[in-house]
Amino acid sequence: MTARDARLHAFRSDLADARLKGKVSADRFVTGRPARITASVADVRKAPRPDAGVNTQVLFGDDVLVFEEAEGWAWVQAERDGYVGYVGATMLGAREHAPTHIVTAPRTFLYPGPDLRFPISGQLSMGSTVTVTGAAETRGTHYALLPSGEALSAGHICPVSDIAADYVSVSEMFLGTPYLWGGTSGFGIDCSGLVQLAMRMAGRNVLRDSDMQAAGLGEPLDPGSDYAGLKRGDLVFWKGHVAVMTDAETMIHANGHTMLVSREGLKEAIGRIGYLYGGPTGFRRP
Repeated sequence: MTARDARLHAFRSDLADARLKGKVSADRFVTGRPARITASVADVRKAPRPDAGVNTQVLFGDDVLVFEEAEGWAWVQAERDGYVGYVGATMLGAREHAPTHIVTAPRTFLYPGPDLRFPISGQLSMGSTVTVTGAAETRGTHYALLPSGEALSAGHICPVSDIAADYVSVSEMFLGTPYLWGGTSGFGIDCSGLVQLAMRMAGRNVLRDSDMQAAGLGEPLDPGSDYAGLKRGDLVFWKGHVAVMTDAETMIHANGHTMLVSREGLKEAIGRIGYLYGGPTGFRRP
């Protein structure tokens, strides 16, 4: 049987996605149960343990398929990007309402009602999807109302059908956001998570990890020996890392050097990164 990436296909020796029957070996095959993420951000872990590493995250409103639920953990596959892993079972709910809007601010607050003076009841990241059931105005501030009775700023969301014109501009909204390994949200994000979320807001769903993006996102690009062929929106890859060019000479990336999403000159970054990880491994134009 053909080897498959376990990050993108739900299979173990004892259990696998029914869609993989005949393609992988497993003791039992099951059909995934539809569910939806109800936590602000849910860590997707390598194993069903609180000390297991975080591979990625899913956001409020993301749809998943559940293949197993046991001892407080659910083995799931995210429908948007296909990523497989374990999340806390309490972070799952039913797909009760079709999402109507998506959060467009890097971060926003939920309130128990339409008043910014209320103590907050939660927080959401850009990319989270919600169902708006009504509207309210309090002292000149406009709110969107949710089925839960909670409210959030109407200026921080847009219809799910709307897309940003420029994914680079979206990525620039995250400047100063803390770096977080496995992070995909406005509360903490990693290099490939930044690319994925920014492109999602611009209407393009892409794979999660930098090696996946380096292998198939857009087209390969030869920037020339002096990198003069690069332009805004091009991607620069190192082993295990990706950055977005904001112009011909400058890039933005979530990085462990500053532990932030930050701007850096391309040539300066190449010199700084080189002694640890070598030079760029490739360039792509989405």
